[in-house]
Amino acid sequence: MASQFKRENKDLLLAFLTLTGIILVVAVVGFFMLRKGPEIIQGEVDVDEFRVSSKVPARVFRLCKQEGDTVHVGDTLAVMVAPDVEAKLLQAQAAENAAQAQNMKAIRGTRQEQIQGAYDMWQKAKAGVQIAQKTYARVKNLNAEGVLPAQKLDEAIAQRDAAVSTEKAAHSQYTMAVNGAQREDKEAAAALVQRAKGAVAEVNSYIKETYLIAPCDGEVTETYPQVGELVGTGAPIMSIAIMKSKWVTFNVREDLLKEIKIGASIEAFVPALGNKKINLKVYYMKDLGTYAAWKATKTTGQYDLKTFEVKARPVEYVDGLRPGMSVILKKEIK
Repeated sequence: MASQFKRENKDLLLAFLTLTGIILVVAVVGFFMLRKGPEIIQGEVDVDEFRVSSKVPARVFRLCKQEGDTVHVGDTLAVMVAPDVEAKLLQAQAAENAAQAQNMKAIRGTRQEQIQGAYDMWQKAKAGVQIAQKTYARVKNLNAEGVLPAQKLDEAIAQRDAAVSTEKAAHSQYTMAVNGAQREDKEAAAALVQRAKGAVAEVNSYIKETYLIAPCDGEVTETYPQVGELVGTGAPIMSIAIMKSKWVTFNVREDLLKEIKIGASIEAFVPALGNKKINLKVYYMKDLGTYAAWKATKTTGQYDLKTFEVKARPVEYVDGLRPGMSVILKKEIK
């Protein structure tokens, strides 16, 4: 009887110890599983990017760079053809030649043959004045002697006055021929030349725009039209990523912003580069905004947390870092 009692006590003690051990194991596991670990903030690498577009409607003749190619300042990216613009250049050049001819005519003045002709007409008019003066003198004397009537004297006076007026007009024509074009005419002709040159320069600028040149170093990320396609004004031809201008964008909850400030340095790692650690400098912070009427949704002493967009640049060059790669930032929660 005593042996059976001891055996039952031993079983109860074993069961109690087993239950106590299980409780301890569950407590330890729960402690490690429920305690707060580091908060993971994932960002993404981005770069400045611009689109190369055509200024004039044209057809794609040749794409000199393809997706993935590295380009440098001054490289030709694409060649376009615009027959309409080339035709306008011929028209502008013809207008410039005509304006130049008019300007030279105004500068040189009247031709020598025209000057000589005006001089001869003036001399002829002068001779007519002399004859009219002599005729008037004879008729006047005869009228005074009563030989000719007063009507003949009036006719002689009219002829003399007409000859004098003709001589003055001929002299004016000769003077104008000698002096050539007026100053205003010369200025107008010169202005027409400048206007024609401006039209030629404008068309040449359009033709120059058919050669698309890289304005900076970068990498071609995408091409849009194919060779032979017609593109309109401002239509994008290809996109260029400026690989020297890289930054990382994080979306950070506001309770994790204690150590993240403008100008602060933060450490992160890049999984794509074998978890390589990089140093970043924060240069931009802005809340993502609320696009609806906002009101608190917590009623038990808690509060809603806003999210901020944080941008940071690598402090130094990171080999192999490319747009789209993930960048991980760990923040301890206390």
